[in-house]
Amino acid sequence: MPLAPLLPLFHRLDREHFDGALAPAGRRLVELRWSDGRMRRTAGLYRRGRRADGSDLCEIVLSRPLLEPLPQTAMLGTLCHEMIHAWIDRVLGVREVHGPCFRARMAEINRAQSDFEVSLRHHYPLPLQTVRWLARCPCCGVTAPYQRRVRGVACRLCCDRLHGGRWNPACQLIFEAGV
Repeated sequence: MPLAPLLPLFHRLDREHFDGALAPAGRRLVELRWSDGRMRRTAGLYRRGRRADGSDLCEIVLSRPLLEPLPQTAMLGTLCHEMIHAWIDRVLGVREVHGPCFRARMAEINRAQSDFEVSLRHHYPLPLQTVRWLARCPCCGVTAPYQRRVRGVACRLCCDRLHGGRWNPACQLIFEAGV
């Protein structure tokens, strides 16, 4: 399913579930954007801090690779989840992750509507990643995927079992190009 523009959805959810507090007088307290394709394990995030130039950073980022193939309800649930984080931080001024304020607002939103569900954790299917390297132990033959070659890595199980827990070159992993 093609990705929907975030701004209209943000304003709709803000009106319906946050009484317009995240965009008072039409000015958003948080920036919105789709990820550039690198977020592959989490559906969304809210972050606040400083940019390299010293300006304030407050944004919600949604994962393009995770949410694009899913129905719009997954995107709405994720966006609303991150908006709760922004509301707690920017409006309430409370520092918590998934504490009592978050859980209360989440339960309130889930009771008020049935179009999507806000949850603490997602269970969306993760997109397949290409494996650049497979590391194989010469002793036991076990393989593990790696994104880059790492020097001097040895099989911990074989080092523990055969060499009293000390690193040994006989257990050093052999890297082969992945699939």
